[in-house]
Amino acid sequence: MMPITMLKVGETNNIKNITGNDKTRRHLEHLGFIIGENVTVVSEIAGNLIVGVKNSRIALSKSMANRIMV
Repeated sequence: MMPITMLKVGETNNIKNITGNDKTRRHLEHLGFIIGENVTVVSEIAGNLIVGVKNSRIALSKSMANRIMV
């Protein structure tokens, strides 16, 4: 298991775990980051990511992306 920030642009993987406090996990789940869901890294700039999940693109800071384990 590794954070989504370790994936290369274009790679797809399944979400295995989401770390952080309850508020943070709920926020990410409302955005579509559910355990078992596929997630694709669309773009990366200075550690910040744009990811594709559930037919939408979402921008994540590096610190928030590090909470999503694949």
